[in-house]
Amino acid sequence: MKRGRGRPRATAVADAPAAVGQRIELALERLTHDGRGIGRWRGRTTFVEGGLPGEQVTARVVRARSKLIEARLESLQQSSPERQQPRCPHVELCGGCSLQHMAHTQQLEIKQQALAQQLQHFAQLEPQQWAPALSGPEYGYRQRTRIALRWDRQRRELDVGFRQRASSELVNVEQCPVLVPELEAALKALPNMLRGLEAVETLGHVELIGGEHPALVLRHLRPLPAEDQQQLAAFATQFGMSCWLQGDDLSAVPLGAAAEPAYRLADQQLMLEFAPGDFTQVNPQINQAMVNQALDWLAIEPGEAVLDLFCGVGNFALALARVGAAVVGIEGSEEMVARAQDNARKNKLPAVHFLPADLSKPLEMPAGPQTYTAALLDPPRDGADQMAADLAAMGVERILYVSCNPATLARDAGILAGKGYTLVRAGIMDMFPQTAHVEAMALFRRQ
Repeated sequence: MKRGRGRPRATAVADAPAAVGQRIELALERLTHDGRGIGRWRGRTTFVEGGLPGEQVTARVVRARSKLIEARLESLQQSSPERQQPRCPHVELCGGCSLQHMAHTQQLEIKQQALAQQLQHFAQLEPQQWAPALSGPEYGYRQRTRIALRWDRQRRELDVGFRQRASSELVNVEQCPVLVPELEAALKALPNMLRGLEAVETLGHVELIGGEHPALVLRHLRPLPAEDQQQLAAFATQFGMSCWLQGDDLSAVPLGAAAEPAYRLADQQLMLEFAPGDFTQVNPQINQAMVNQALDWLAIEPGEAVLDLFCGVGNFALALARVGAAVVGIEGSEEMVARAQDNARKNKLPAVHFLPADLSKPLEMPAGPQTYTAALLDPPRDGADQMAADLAAMGVERILYVSCNPATLARDAGILAGKGYTLVRAGIMDMFPQTAHVEAMALFRRQ
């Protein structure tokens, strides 16, 4: 019998992959570790940014593979009773605070789950004790931000704002609820002032810094006219800031006399100064709680020798020295080492010393009989696998690991476990509420 063309299979439509830009409807069942809703569309696992479990949504596809779809919430047919009203009017475009629709307790839960899943997946580990999350204000917490500037030649206008989600384009902003109120007030007035400068086409970015000596730092690609400098200085003065200019050599120079930016660790009676380009924690409440927890977990005895790796300007090292530890801090940047030394001198802590070293390479300590019984490390996102192995080889009894990336923390935890260390405690620190970013602390003890 001759076989004809016949009708297409009934499942052809169901088998067709989703197209980028296509609207799809689905029900969401649970959350990913980064806060996206998970459901199924025509048998394919679908992640929906902005969705919550129990919701029926229409979403627009942003990426499609054979068995997995990534999409962004477009509208709600059925809303979860847990849904929150975002405070920020830019939430639909801005790539910064993607969890504003979620209750803060739920944010903490998914961050805790992310840490637990990574430890289990990469190292098959669970701590002997889970610590309660360190949390603080949900909004108005951030005392440092960088604002992008871009001159649009076609429109002849300066864009002032943050990166759009999944794009290099900017969202023009005049408010940001996660900033401390002093910085948000300056942000609201900033765009009009910048657009009035003569050198508007040559501006790079602006950094707003709060704390003890607030500052405005402007990156510019060409020398600024005297009139522009006067306008910048007047603006900074209006908002209680000093003004710093960052030219071709990337060093920031103050306009007139200005104290360096600084922050306090009030519980330790410490003041730490830093240069505009230095790394510091942006959430002062959580930073203080984090330092307190580190001191509690390490339980340093007076005179105990402690290593602080990736020490920055002395955030942990000076606090450890304050409780009587003999601290050696190591940092890759010689400039930050110099500022850490200066902070130790100004806070009258002679028992803490700082050294420059490339911490991506094997650790080489100065010759001497010193034995370190405890160590603290606070590495960047790529972690510290080399340092973990080195500390184990040195026989350090207690290792406190502060992490901004649960995946590399878990990897390095596996290294330490393989060398005879027990994961005693672990917990998250909500340094960035309204975002999926997870900070964590873990304590290891040699068996």
